[in-house]
Amino acid sequence: MEREDISEKNDYHRRDSCRLCNSKNIELAMSLEKTPMGDAYIFSDRLGEEQKTYPLDLFLCNDCSLSQIVDVINPEFLYRDYIYSTSISLGLRDHFKKYSEEVLKKLNPANGSLVVDLGSNDGTLLRFFKNNDMKVLGIDPAKDIAKKATESGVATLPYFFTKDVAAEVKERYGPAKIITANNMIANLDDLSDFVSGIKNLMAPNGAFVFQTGYGLDLFEKDLIDVIYHEHLSYFSTKSLKPFFKNNGLELFDVKRDSIKRGSLRGMVQFKGGPNKISDSVEKLVELEESAGIDKIETYRSFDKRMQDTKKSLHHLLNYIKGQGKTVAGYGASVGVTTMLYHFDLGKFVDFIVDDNSSRHNSFSPGLHIPVLSPNSLLEKKPDYSIILAWQYSKPIIEKNQDYLNQGGHFITPLPKFEVI
Repeated sequence: MEREDISEKNDYHRRDSCRLCNSKNIELAMSLEKTPMGDAYIFSDRLGEEQKTYPLDLFLCNDCSLSQIVDVINPEFLYRDYIYSTSISLGLRDHFKKYSEEVLKKLNPANGSLVVDLGSNDGTLLRFFKNNDMKVLGIDPAKDIAKKATESGVATLPYFFTKDVAAEVKERYGPAKIITANNMIANLDDLSDFVSGIKNLMAPNGAFVFQTGYGLDLFEKDLIDVIYHEHLSYFSTKSLKPFFKNNGLELFDVKRDSIKRGSLRGMVQFKGGPNKISDSVEKLVELEESAGIDKIETYRSFDKRMQDTKKSLHHLLNYIKGQGKTVAGYGASVGVTTMLYHFDLGKFVDFIVDDNSSRHNSFSPGLHIPVLSPNSLLEKKPDYSIILAWQYSKPIIEKNQDYLNQGGHFITPLPKFEVI
């Protein structure tokens, strides 16, 4: 869709019910600052354009325990310039290789069985299934990425997955023995239509395998920067188990994974399907309940920790700027936008550096802070640099020893506030 075709009036809507169980018993769990679309870094030719901010509040469903964002940006608007490629994400290729091996071992499909990956991106995962004699098909709405995947040997349809698309795929390719969806179901608002599509496309003895960000890790690891508009839901076993049951399906296996800083992998089949329900399902529900995943107080505590971090940052940065010193930021990802806005750092940060060269000479969403090469730490010599990509603090510090040796300092806001 062309940029000018998108109506500002239809750029987002606010839902008033839980997207899993439709309950209206949802409660504000954590109020975050409004932000623009987190990945909307722009170049100088677009600096005159307004970048609208959208609510980013986190709500908890008191009936099924799903934590969720209820302000939903139109996906045509949100993903219109989407360029992320799976193969460039550090460690993800090796993860998907292991993932495919585990799924094949668990489900033991016959050679030539159809594997469909939803949100398949550049086909990295499907390539591993294909190498193990599976027939593969990708479905991904990013047209350019889908085209490149097809050209590289992984047939990919450039569509959003819906029940209507599922019916077309089944008619053309037959039912799928395995359907996978990784790091994408959290991005969907209409989960009922999505599950209808799964049920339509999946073979009677088939399985749906998903991997998604894990709600338990959100507050256990203080992952404030995984909250942004693409991530609408922060799932748990406790919230998903009844959702699948109410849709004639059953969650028969779950596993925690450290990938993406904390993920939940689940396997789903038709009710009464061939796979025995693993003890892992009930054990993870018990763990989540003991951690307070269904308690509003858990999110209030998370909120307080983030407010305390903000106070620590402002106390130090006000002093630093009062001394006439300069401050850089390190990291220009989608989650950094949440950090900059929620911690109100725009007035302190003179420029940002990032290792991703495609970000260089761009400007951060909304605040329009210049993004430069990491070489700028040595060239511009900022007195302090806040590591906004704090999950990579260790490698960032290790490879920027020259900056430290010339008198620079790093500030790590999380998981522990520290000046190095």
